[in-house]
Amino acid sequence: MPRTSRDLSLLALLATVVLWASAFVGIRALGENFSPGALSLGRLLVGAIALGVIAWPRHEPLPKGRPLGLIIIYGIFWFGAYNVALNAGERHLDAGTSALIVNIGPILIALLAGVFLKEGFPRPLLIGTTVAFSGVALIALSTDKDSTAVETASTTGVILCLLAAAFYALGVLTQKPALRYVSAIQSVWLACIVGVVVCLPFVPALIHQLQEAPAKDILILVYLGVFPTAIGFSTFSYALKRLDAGKVTATTYLVPAVATLISWVWLDETPAALAFVGGAMCLLGVAITRVRRRQRLPARAAAP
Repeated sequence: MPRTSRDLSLLALLATVVLWASAFVGIRALGENFSPGALSLGRLLVGAIALGVIAWPRHEPLPKGRPLGLIIIYGIFWFGAYNVALNAGERHLDAGTSALIVNIGPILIALLAGVFLKEGFPRPLLIGTTVAFSGVALIALSTDKDSTAVETASTTGVILCLLAAAFYALGVLTQKPALRYVSAIQSVWLACIVGVVVCLPFVPALIHQLQEAPAKDILILVYLGVFPTAIGFSTFSYALKRLDAGKVTATTYLVPAVATLISWVWLDETPAALAFVGGAMCLLGVAITRVRRRQRLPARAAAP
């Protein structure tokens, strides 16, 4: 693979990490004025329109058969069901904790990709995944819990975010083979359209809540549609098209650390010192997953 492709993939992943981390905080900020379904529909609708402006002039042929079926699958589960589950979960959990739970997804992806996508289990991937997940666990331990919180509400949030993590894993594993036939932008654009169709029952709620919401919240909703959705999913898909699914999703272990930092600045949620240690471990783990084994050069044939 050309060096420029690798470098662009890394930049695309870093952009994805920042944008997806900001999405967790944005969703949390909109929880009071937008219901989970309406927020999902609004975000996907904005994303579909933004990507349509880019994708339509490219005149790419629409996929058919198996590629189209794969797009429909991850459009339903990753773009539709995932967003609704995550938005609902963040009504019970803070942004950082939600990001931590959802990032169980890359572990499922790495393991399942090794089996179903034949990517194997290289040692750097396994070691890096372990180190990064240990960092995630440290951040989770550092998260302050309100002693007066209702136990069932917390349990509901955890279950919903675990469900979102499962949809995330299913989405990546079905998008990876679809990217052999479609571009990254088209794959996200079509999935957004599928997600919009899935969320159509929430049209009345979205219309009502848009009328009641302050202008600031509407701008945040537009931000979620353009940046974390249209751009963030496109940069992720760009990297996923070129790299192994396990390595790409292992990089998203950085999301909880970045989300914690953003929520600290935006929502005034101060992380504990242990969270910074966990964030450093996430960085180290991601670096390990990107280590490539040196291939041994074949021995020279003996001179006659």
